[in-house]
Amino acid sequence: MGVGQNFPLAGILLAIVTFVAMLLLGLDPGLAVAVLVIWVGSLLLAAGRPPDPQRVSTDPGFTPESMSKLIEHGATPILVTQKNTVAVANAAARRMLGRHIIGQDARVAFRQPEAISLISNNRNGRALVRGLVRRRDIWEINRQSLDDKLAVIELINQTAEADISRAHTDFVANASHELRTPLASILGYVETLQESGGDLDTPTATKFLATIEREAKRLHSLISDLMSLSRVEAEKHDLPQEVIALAPLIHTASNDAAGEARSGRLDLSLDPSLHVLGDRQQLEQLVRNLVDNALKYARPDSTVKVMLDTSRDGQARITVADEGEGIAPEQIPHLTRRFYRTDPGRSRASGGTGLGLAIVKHIVQRHRGRLDIESDLGKGTRVIVRIPLADGSDASERDVAITTEKTTAGTMS
Repeated sequence: MGVGQNFPLAGILLAIVTFVAMLLLGLDPGLAVAVLVIWVGSLLLAAGRPPDPQRVSTDPGFTPESMSKLIEHGATPILVTQKNTVAVANAAARRMLGRHIIGQDARVAFRQPEAISLISNNRNGRALVRGLVRRRDIWEINRQSLDDKLAVIELINQTAEADISRAHTDFVANASHELRTPLASILGYVETLQESGGDLDTPTATKFLATIEREAKRLHSLISDLMSLSRVEAEKHDLPQEVIALAPLIHTASNDAAGEARSGRLDLSLDPSLHVLGDRQQLEQLVRNLVDNALKYARPDSTVKVMLDTSRDGQARITVADEGEGIAPEQIPHLTRRFYRTDPGRSRASGGTGLGLAIVKHIVQRHRGRLDIESDLGKGTRVIVRIPLADGSDASERDVAITTEKTTAGTMS
């Protein structure tokens, strides 16, 4: 009921009559005014107080039908049960559980022991239900009684939170494993050198030291990539503002990735007119990662093509193409996962950390771009990055997409 309907007119009239009577009886006017103010104030305060939810349910107008209008368009699935039978389900609940849920026993609908116990015992509380809609779904049921017959059940999707928690756990486990492997190798060889007391011949000692150096460099690369990934993720919502000429940046970063030994294998074709709003350091890292991957996993005598041009939708397009073994189509959607490798042994032997494409994906996301990977088994791989031009009007959010047109070569680290 509204406050207007609760306005205490009769009580106020009674207070005024009392006030007049006190004056006629010759009582102190100040006392009479004080009594009037306190009386009327208490009545108005009581009229403006929200109704007691425990008393609302006793109102004849408080019915499942009246509640249906209140909850119908809520984004959260909500059910109203009457003696544990679903009397009302809003649109979100009907989409989720089906229209047949109305009139069904709520315990049958949820099936889980925790939910059945919660509903059967008419308790107010929460319970987790797994596999309610899909096999890996996790839903929290929040039940609150309105009276001895009616109750409201709210369904809260906890699947995303569980997935995030699982991803963090997997990441920590994978990172720990990747860090432990080179550390164990380094410690093992150092202990051998220490225990030998200088008795090892020079070739053996040199071999051991070379192994220690290689594993230390691998450890350094892994830590650097972890830090880079952390920085990129922390800045992913900050739009870059610097106008960058892509051609000289790609030229420098490609040659840095190749080094003197492999620079002859690069074939660069760069449009000098293209500019983007970007983070220079991150774009250089993106190019280095892609070129380094292509050079590692292409055939030793083949050429890696690095191209910069304009895509059909008017964006800057960076393409890195190699000639290698290619990647199976079913593996392409997983390539940007952290520590994912199609050939773990080969990747580690070449110094790969398994984080290169994960870093590329997050850099592309921050630049509101798109990432595509195409591959043909036995022929090679093409990685294509599209980024909105600085002078273009299309700066809308784009999801990073991994498409499978064909597949290319080389196992990506």
